[in-house]
Amino acid sequence: MSVRNRGNAHKERLAYEAARIMLEQGLTDLEMARRKAAERVGIFDRRQWPSNALVKEAVLAQQRLFASATHQTEVRLLRREIIQAMRMLINFHPRLIGLALHGLTNRKQGVELLLFAERAEDVLLALMAWGIPYWTGERSLRYADGQRITHPMFGFLANEIPFRLIVVPPRTRRHPPLDPITERPHLGANLVDVERSLERDEGRAI
Repeated sequence: MSVRNRGNAHKERLAYEAARIMLEQGLTDLEMARRKAAERVGIFDRRQWPSNALVKEAVLAQQRLFASATHQTEVRLLRREIIQAMRMLINFHPRLIGLALHGLTNRKQGVELLLFAERAEDVLLALMAWGIPYWTGERSLRYADGQRITHPMFGFLANEIPFRLIVVPPRTRRHPPLDPITERPHLGANLVDVERSLERDEGRAI
């Protein structure tokens, strides 16, 4: 086997193992899943580690292989909850980001939404006005210029699903954060995009 083919084989094997670890252990951290897979398989040369996109493909492939009717129903229910949250937060122009955007999360792992506001307090006041119990925190996002910026984050539970609202300035639309899978600038999916995804899922379920 040539060096290139051997390297590709190692990447595919690690991607499969990382995907299995993510699904079995409920991990959402791709880097941690890769590291655990490398330790389990014994491949420590990072040049032979798979990209985020390759791990995503492996996760989706395993989900399709082992998917049950119950799992597909859970995916649709999760999307409905996301749509309800986005409709509630429509004044902040919500965008679905992170692993949920790529179908790599579940109800326990939760959902990340990017919200646009000049002041984080505006989101806080909205949650208080709606009587929604919340917690506060921070979320660090990477950008194309190499910066890693920490943003305010508010979390809440909706039907036991953790939602994390990451508040960024409106100017972020021009320079969005990097997608964790593609590692390219991406604003995520808006409400219409998510509604269309649900329509496609329900169409396939008929």
